[in-house]
Amino acid sequence: MLRILDDRTGEPVPAAPARRALTRIEAYASGLDPTALRVLLTADLLVRALELGGTPVWTILTSPHQHAELRAAATALAIRPFEDGRDLASGLGESQAIHVTADPAAAVGEGPVMRVAPVHWQTDGQGPQAVGRDAGPASAPAPGTGPTLHSHPALPALLEDPEAVRLALLSVPRGEPVRLSPAVLDAAAGRLAQWRRSVAGWARRPSRPVPEAVRGRLRSAWEDDLDLPGVLDVLRDVARDPDLPDGARFETFAYVDRLLALDLARDLGSLA
Repeated sequence: MLRILDDRTGEPVPAAPARRALTRIEAYASGLDPTALRVLLTADLLVRALELGGTPVWTILTSPHQHAELRAAATALAIRPFEDGRDLASGLGESQAIHVTADPAAAVGEGPVMRVAPVHWQTDGQGPQAVGRDAGPASAPAPGTGPTLHSHPALPALLEDPEAVRLALLSVPRGEPVRLSPAVLDAAAGRLAQWRRSVAGWARRPSRPVPEAVRGRLRSAWEDDLDLPGVLDVLRDVARDPDLPDGARFETFAYVDRLLALDLARDLGSLA
């Protein structure tokens, strides 16, 4: 059973005490900035983990402004769509709720709160800059243009390779601040490219089931407060374990990608 750390109590609690009951996941975004995207990514991962366990989920986005731009940036990061929090009154009779936010004081209503630490952006040779509720205001758009997808100064660089950004964010526990830089994103892009090449190669070998021991390690990681760095550690072990057949490596990576959504099988068929 997936357990999450409730920021309200400081204690781990079941994410969905009633496994088959409809669960509302409400993400609170302060605006269009990378910390808000990390909040939405955390909510997306929570939804995917619950659905893998058979729990039906209803997702809500509560944000004061820039809804369309925030949704567009989230889509670029392979974050699935959220319903508008302003339609909360038209609920579907859910029996449990989870709040995902960088600001626990913003969470309204019963249910555990998953706190998400901020994202800091730094260019080469500069110190980190908070990008989120701890940051200063973003640059204002030109008069009459309205907010744009790149209205936060860090977003153009981050959205050049959104899948690398997703992997970089997954690599840090959600309760710890993330420090992103061009070098960090380059490293994430390199790892992602290497995994995709490997998956494409393994797919040419006879299929083998995911080993039960590996499946158990993966579930133990993501059911422990969404420990995605732990999941990535398992993938690294699988990739270099000389005793695993390539077909089992392929099935393992394909299985985990239902949670990670990194498009690890993108290069299938690209090898000569």
